[in-house]
Amino acid sequence: MFTLAEVASLNDIQPTYRILKPWWDVFMDYLAVVMLMVAIFAGTMQLTKDQVVCLPVLQSTVNSKAQPSTSGKADFTTVETTTDSSGRKTNLDFQQYVFINQMCYHLALPWYSKYFPYLVLIHTIILIVSSNFWFKYPKTCSKIEHFVSILGKCFESPWTTKALSETACEDSEENKQRLTGAQSLPKYVSTSSDEGSPSASTPMITKSGFKFSADKPMIEVPSVTILDKKDGEQAKALFEKVRKFRAHVEDSDLIYKLYVGQTVIKTVKFIFILCYTANFVNTISFEHICNPKVEHLIGYTQFECTHNMAYMLKKLLISYISLICVYGFICLYTLFWLFRIPLKEYSFEKVREESSFSDIPDVKNDFAFLLHMVDQYDQLYSKRFGVFLSEVSENKLREISLNHEWTFEKLRQHVSRNAQDKQELHLFMLSGVPDAVFDLTDLDVLKLELIPEAKIPAKISQMTNLQELHLCHCPAKVEQTAFSFLRDHLRCLHVKFTDVAEIPAWVYLLKNLRELYLIGNLNSENNKMIGLESLRELRHLKILHVKSNLTKIPPNITDVAPHLTKLVIHNDGTKLVVLNSLKKMTNVAELELQNCELERIPHAIFSLSNLQELDLKSNSIRTIEEIISFQHLKRLTCLKLWHNKIVNIPSSITHIKNLESLYLSNNKLESLPTAVFSLQKLRCLDVSYNSIALIPVEIGLLQNLQHFHITGNKIDILPKQLFKCVKLRTLNLGQNSITSIPDKISQLLQLTHLELKGNCLDRLPATLGQCQLLRKSGLVVEDHLFDALPSEVKEVLNQDTSIPFANGI
Repeated sequence: MFTLAEVASLNDIQPTYRILKPWWDVFMDYLAVVMLMVAIFAGTMQLTKDQVVCLPVLQSTVNSKAQPSTSGKADFTTVETTTDSSGRKTNLDFQQYVFINQMCYHLALPWYSKYFPYLVLIHTIILIVSSNFWFKYPKTCSKIEHFVSILGKCFESPWTTKALSETACEDSEENKQRLTGAQSLPKYVSTSSDEGSPSASTPMITKSGFKFSADKPMIEVPSVTILDKKDGEQAKALFEKVRKFRAHVEDSDLIYKLYVGQTVIKTVKFIFILCYTANFVNTISFEHICNPKVEHLIGYTQFECTHNMAYMLKKLLISYISLICVYGFICLYTLFWLFRIPLKEYSFEKVREESSFSDIPDVKNDFAFLLHMVDQYDQLYSKRFGVFLSEVSENKLREISLNHEWTFEKLRQHVSRNAQDKQELHLFMLSGVPDAVFDLTDLDVLKLELIPEAKIPAKISQMTNLQELHLCHCPAKVEQTAFSFLRDHLRCLHVKFTDVAEIPAWVYLLKNLRELYLIGNLNSENNKMIGLESLRELRHLKILHVKSNLTKIPPNITDVAPHLTKLVIHNDGTKLVVLNSLKKMTNVAELELQNCELERIPHAIFSLSNLQELDLKSNSIRTIEEIISFQHLKRLTCLKLWHNKIVNIPSSITHIKNLESLYLSNNKLESLPTAVFSLQKLRCLDVSYNSIALIPVEIGLLQNLQHFHITGNKIDILPKQLFKCVKLRTLNLGQNSITSIPDKISQLLQLTHLELKGNCLDRLPATLGQCQLLRKSGLVVEDHLFDALPSEVKEVLNQDTSIPFANGI
């Protein structure tokens, strides 16, 4: 026999699981407990008091051969009667009565009377197991345990209370505004509570085919609760757990199927118990006839027996049938509930209507079923749980945590001075833009990198010095007031992206923008509608820098931006083929086509009459015979053909009369033609890293030469005519084969930078001390050569000077 403690363990469910037990499961659990008590009570009574008492049926002599009655009662008309008050003697001793009682207990009593308590116990255990099997089955119990754990933490999280409290405050504020007639918001304010996606209530500003959506400004409400750092971290962890749990559970419906299956089993069990019990209920009787067939031992063939537990068992059976009927009706109701509504879909529509978190997604499969079960316990659980399904709620949490961590003082410590001596702040991989950033009113440059949820509020209008903004993989959203400020004040914008769709639409509406830097993929199939035609609105744009993989210059750039004065295209090695559209850009003064796999100088360049500087760095140019056409570009002063494969310089270069800077480093030149030295206006000549073996004596003709770079060649002798270029300020002679430096170097009175390292020098001339502006910081040479100089020369070179040296252009 089972003890109560052993049987009760089958129904031992953790108290936290009660949120997944609707009223019918709870009711059926109590019914099962009552049935269990009935079984235990009946079994106890049967063990202690269950017995039968049998007496022989005395037949008359005349009717001794008559057949005994088969009815439930003996036919006393055949029994001899006596008027003796002591009754009829049976001639049986006590042991014979005991024997007959035990034998007739098994022969006369129906099996149901003997095993009724055990049947009730077995049925009850099966029903208890069926009710709680989904809590124990390995494939479901882990999900259920995880869900209950997350649900409890979400319900008790301080962030849940704070988020719902702020929602209530916002609702109250909006109602107050409506009551006071202040419901008409400015046109630029979005009334949509869904910050993640546009809706019908989100107004758009349309210009040139682009839509600009303004975000809903935050309503300042008093904080009901204070969320410390620890609570914030716990809430972040909960968002991640909910996200992973949803992905894990939504792909199957095993929990739902298992619950339906165990409910069906309980219903079938109810029908089975009811059917067979109804057939055996009448077999429980107080009187029974027993024919043990032991006449040779006892002397009697028939006995009449009484079952002393019959009355009690019948009452218990009726009670058990009543309990089973109630249990069965509840099972039928459960099945009706399971199939009446789609339990594999759960909508948070009501929660979305009552809160500002209108982006809470609907869920399905086992996730939806668990939430339906929780609703039967308390709908508040689902409402509070929905907070952790909302991206808006998560973003608000990130914003609060971000502002808590990045205070004004911390941001001030990250402000630095850049190369242009401007105050710069670089924020990298944050969850958003801290509010305190916009209190740095003296900031000149703001860099935002890898910040997916960057939002620029109206507070940016305080940053009156801000003129340069960097958005690196950061599709920032702006409020209307912030956009108005950026449109009027922003002068330089850098946008780095993977796909052109990441470029915020408001970028194309910054009418006062002067410089635009676009870095990303502009040549994929998805970017056919590249959107650069919207540059039409950027009427003051002067500099356009595109670092991408273009195969041709988009015609729309040249069509809509003729006002550009500088165009820079840096390719990633993709060959730039079509350049004819360049002819339309008549105002371009600076043009850079770098790493575009050009093999010749494009003819379209010769039509740019206002061109002043041309940079064709890192291409595959081998010959520059077309250079003669540059004579038509009267304003061309700087020509950069470095990092190519040029073998020689044609004599026609002499026609570029106004050329002031010529860069031919990192090519394959073996000599310098005389024509180069006829360029009387030349101030900078860079032929570093070629194979030049000789500096022509004609170099002395370049009286205006200030910067001469010939590092990394094969020079062994310096002509004396070089030192006639008395305006030289920078002279780079390193990594050659020079054996000596002439004393005439003293004629270079304006020399501030001299590079001699990597040659075959054994000494330096003492006349270096006569170069009045040269200091040790501007002298690049081996230490032993410097140490070998006379002490008075070293003393002169070590003197401090307030005159900065030039290090090339």
